[in-house]
Order: sequence, then structure tokens, then C-alpha cells
Amino acid sequence: MKKMLLIILLMSCGATFVTPLFPVYSEYYQLSSLQITILFAIYAVFLLPTLLIVGAKGNGWGLKRVVRISILISIASTLFLLGNTEVWMLFAGRILEGIAYGAFTGTAVALLLRQTSPKKTSTALKLSGVTVLVGFGVGPLIAAFMLQYIPVQPFRLPLGILLFLLIISIVLLETISKDNVTPEQMRANNKISLGVPKQIRSHFWAMSALPIFTVFTLQGIALSLIPTFVKNVIQTSNHFISGLIIFVLLSGSAAAQFIPRPTQPVTRMRLGILFLVIATWLIVISGLTSSLPLLWIGVFIQAIGGGWTFQNALFFAGKLPDPEARPRVISAFYFVAYIGFIVPVIGVGVLTKFINLNLALVFLNLFATIIVIYILLYSIRFKRDISKPIVQNHGA
Repeated sequence: MKKMLLIILLMSCGATFVTPLFPVYSEYYQLSSLQITILFAIYAVFLLPTLLIVGAKGNGWGLKRVVRISILISIASTLFLLGNTEVWMLFAGRILEGIAYGAFTGTAVALLLRQTSPKKTSTALKLSGVTVLVGFGVGPLIAAFMLQYIPVQPFRLPLGILLFLLIISIVLLETISKDNVTPEQMRANNKISLGVPKQIRSHFWAMSALPIFTVFTLQGIALSLIPTFVKNVIQTSNHFISGLIIFVLLSGSAAAQFIPRPTQPVTRMRLGILFLVIATWLIVISGLTSSLPLLWIGVFIQAIGGGWTFQNALFFAGKLPDPEARPRVISAFYFVAYIGFIVPVIGVGVLTKFINLNLALVFLNLFATIIVIYILLYSIRFKRDISKPIVQNHGA
């Protein structure tokens, strides 16, 4: 289990590693804010269909084989970015990384569970989610540190480190025992779909899909815009501050899941989603007032809110359906999550063609606030409709 968790950590680092490099690319290639947001979001555009296809077919293809291919594609992506001399190479690298992580997401957890004893299944699931968030935070932190304090070949050296990490991950993978694919699994015609059973559809969309959409929207905006936001609005050229903010946001979301109270999932969800929207308004106000301390406060609160919302939205997605429908429902959960990376991020990029960044973020926050109010109101009905209390162990 430890080896597979380390592989998940290294691949997750790669998924967000280049984020601090966006301002460098923007300045060198004279990219607009819309082009930068598209460069960020195109990753998710290609991740989504890959996630659907590999999630349905990967078991028959062989989980270890698919994970191996996904790491190799990630290495190819890094080589494109490492050797970039034209803008199209940046977009090609991001497309390949989206495909790589889409394939990896659909199979890595399944392979982890196959390497784990049944008694430790729930522990493995929880650790996999936490590991992904930590990896998402560590990648930008490493890249930002190198940009700021080792400013040698900023287009090359950070990506050379990433390439080294990915090579380690594929070496580790080869030390893991092979997963045997049965003839029945190879012949299985697994339909590619996101079917959510009708009897839980309303509860699922209100208490799982919309909350995770909100989390990924707000944290996706942070990932794509914090480097530029810190440089232009907070007016500091220290790249490491951007990486540290992203690290605190994502790794803090992972750590928040180990806070033991409150234990009631609906209450925890309400507090989490409320913290999220409060934090986003604090971040916007920090931009309007050029207050770095206020930005940090907003990030800390958003980390807690994002962690609790993610944790309980996923819990409801696993708890609501019958066991046979659970894989499809959880696939729908992640599909909606990654949509949260695409539409709003591009929307802000489009808005910044007509208005400034702060005002664009105000519009986004108004949109998120409306969603949060709906979730809070719906949670009253949801809690009433649950016949038996849902108890979850949130502690470590």
C-alpha cells in the first residue's frame, strides 16, 4: 500500500506542478489572461473523457498496465514542457497531462485497493484522497521554491525535477506485483455512463455534486489565478508566496479532514460550504485592499471549508446508492468535480477581457454564494429525509 500511495503522491505533484510557471510563460510568450486560463483548463477538458473511458474499461485492460501508460504519458507531457520553444508545445504538454491524469485517476485507487487487505480498505480510500490533495499542494510548492530561490533556467530546471519524480514513480510501479486480468474481465463490455439512480438523484445532485463542483470551482480558480493575483494585485514578485499559498490551500484541505469534530456529516457539510464562501469573499477583499494577511486568513478558512466539503460530499456519494450502483455514482461525482475546473475558470478568463480581475472574481463569488445558499436550504430537507443517522469517523 505504501508504494502505491507514494506513486499517487508523485503523480499528483505532476498534475499541478507547472501552475507557478504560468506567469513566466505569460510574460515570455505575451499570453493574455484568457489564454492562461485556457492553458489551465484544457488539462481538465481532456481529463474528463479519459476518466470516463478508462474508469469503465481499465479493469479489463489491466490496472497496472494502465497506470504504467499514464505515467509514461505524463513523462511525455513533461518533455514537451521541458523543451518548449513555441506556445503550441505548452498546450500539447497540458493536453497530454490531462490524458495522463485522467487515465491514472480511473485506475490508481483500484490498483491500490487490489494491493490492500480487505480489512484496510476504508483506510486506503481515505489515505488516497488525502495523498492526492497533498500532492496537488507539494508540486506547486517545489516549482515556486525553485523559481524564487534557484532561478537558473526557470523553463527547464523545475521541470527536470518533475521528470526525475515521474521516473521514480514508474520504477516504484515495476516493484508492485502484477494484477491478473481474468478472461471474463477482458470480455466484459463495461458501458461508459454516469447513471445516477432516480431514487437518489435529487439528494446526490444537491448534497454531493453541487458541493464538490463548488469546491473544485473555487480551488481551481485559486490554482489558476493565485500566481497572477499575488503578482499584480498583492504586488509582490516572490514566486514562493504563490506556491506556499497553493500548498496551504490544498494540503490544508487534506489535514482538515482529520479534525474530529463535528462528527455529524450534514452539520460538517453545512459548516464546510459556509466556510468556503466566506473565505472566497475574504480573498476578493484582500485583492481590493492589497492585504496579504487577509489573503492568508481567507486561504486558511478555505482550506478547512474545502476539506470538510470534499470529505462529506464524497461520503454521501458513497453512502446514498446501493453497492452495485456505487461505482457509477462516484464516477459521476468526480466528473462533476472536474467540470468545476473548466467552465468557471474559462468564464473568469473571458470576463477579464472586459473587466478587471477583482470584479470578475466578485461575479464568480456571487455565483458560488447562490449555490451555497441553495445547498444550505436543501440540507434541511436532506437531513429530514434520512431515516437513520449517518455516522462517520472523521478522526485519524
